Amino acid sequence: MRTSPVSILKEGTKRITGKEVQMSYLIAAKTIAQVVRSTLGPFGMDKMLVDGSGEATVTNDGAEILKKMHVTHPIGKIIVEVAKTQDAEVGDGTTSAVILAGSLLEKANNLVESGVHPNSILNGFKKASDKALEILEELSADIKPDDENVLKKIALTTLGSKGSVAMGSEKLADIAVKAVMEIAKKSKGKINLKDVRVMKARGESLTESELIMGTVIEGEVDVPNMPKKVENAKIVLLQHAIDLDKGEVVFSRSFEIDKPEDMKAFVEGERQIMTDMVSKVVEAGANVLLCEKAIDMYAVNYLVKNKILTVRRIEPSEMEHIAKAVGGRIITLAKEIKSNALGKAEIVEERKIGPKTFIYLRGCKSPTSVSVMLRAGENHVLDEAERSLHDALCAVRNAIEDKKIVFGGGACETEIAVRLKAYSLTFKGKEQLAIKAYADALDALPSALIENAGLDAIDLVLELKNTHRKEGFQNYGVDLYSGNIVDMEKLNVIEPLRVKKQMIISASEAANMILKIDDIIALKLGETKEEGLEDRLRERKSRASTRRRKWGMTDVQIVK
Repeated sequence: MRTSPVSILKEGTKRITGKEVQMSYLIAAKTIAQVVRSTLGPFGMDKMLVDGSGEATVTNDGAEILKKMHVTHPIGKIIVEVAKTQDAEVGDGTTSAVILAGSLLEKANNLVESGVHPNSILNGFKKASDKALEILEELSADIKPDDENVLKKIALTTLGSKGSVAMGSEKLADIAVKAVMEIAKKSKGKINLKDVRVMKARGESLTESELIMGTVIEGEVDVPNMPKKVENAKIVLLQHAIDLDKGEVVFSRSFEIDKPEDMKAFVEGERQIMTDMVSKVVEAGANVLLCEKAIDMYAVNYLVKNKILTVRRIEPSEMEHIAKAVGGRIITLAKEIKSNALGKAEIVEERKIGPKTFIYLRGCKSPTSVSVMLRAGENHVLDEAERSLHDALCAVRNAIEDKKIVFGGGACETEIAVRLKAYSLTFKGKEQLAIKAYADALDALPSALIENAGLDAIDLVLELKNTHRKEGFQNYGVDLYSGNIVDMEKLNVIEPLRVKKQMIISASEAANMILKIDDIIALKLGETKEEGLEDRLRERKSRASTRRRKWGMTDVQIVK
């Protein structure tokens, strides 16, 4: 008896199974890994990403590249999530994580082609990643969290792969170390890098960038005849306006004015209220007033007479940062201003940098928030400097919190690969093959570093592995400038342990997730969660058109 085919999926739905799935994830993973592969290391190239409006971004930051690419392939999106996770957790190593994930999937696909079941590969990869993390701990070295010299080497290693900021890498490394160490003094446990505020101003060069033990506000003093510089500043941070219309005074009764004398008395009464409000600033001994809201011009004149530097309409989030920097308390109402709530700074001054004007608050004692002013002659360089500084800050933070480092230049990846090969011999059958494949996948990282430097990857990777098979050579990597295998500790190529651990965790989890997929079911183009909304819109348009024809009205176009 013949039966007709039964369709259980909506018409137009595409289904991919079997080897097509493997090819799909392999092509997506390899494509994304190849995009960022050439950016790895000190000789990595930059990418120019142009958006729909023609705006260009020039960067070699893996996370930024993948974010701007707007990947639509479902497997590709999982690989992009690897970079996002890496960036969110440790702030660096995004390119390495993506390259490793792509390499793991390529090796897994080779095993599947040879007849190894994905579950056997998953078991082997799980054992391999657990062992890799264990080996990483053994390879790590302890550091002192207050060792400024070692921390600067870590920052320089991170900045070494940022070609666009090479000229200012020493300066940026110094800024990153001092900024994080200052924040670490007051932090309890985790260091919050949001307390390092980064400002940018075009002009000069990266070497003119500076760390401010305090903060910077983009703005200017309220009126030209106010002081532009105040030393030994005592700062009021006020939340509400000093203004009868918008401030803390609310009239609950009406006034009747019958003659000019009444009007004069009313105006004088208003001024007296304003004077009482603003005099609290003077009585508290303050010489700087920073306000979130408006300040009436009568109050401004009073402040000018008392030589008080004033800035108004400051963003609430910015005010919180200022409070942390100067050690003051944000005051709700002017009548609550007291001397013990004032912040302090050695100098508060207005400075014009290029087309912008800034208020600098310098010399704050034991600030819990600091600021960095980045300088460069071109906006693209400024943006890349900001991304590079973020990576350096994260690297220094990771090292201070964990107090553990490993050595770069392909040293730790090669040592893990060599040890995993030996570890695989303790297993039999398909798991052994999977663990060996995981070890081979790690070769992609030193190989990419070497290729980007224009050196022979095949010979150098083999030489590096042979070196690591000897006792006492676990810290040896490739000197990409000379092409020799040297001790990375002596070359000062140092990375935080946390970056390498997260790289292995993120890449392994993504590979395992993708390997579990054996069926891809995709709706036809345009069928998304918004499809119902589109249907309802078309139905409304049809009903409206029917009513207009019924009432004899001219048909008009409904614009969504």
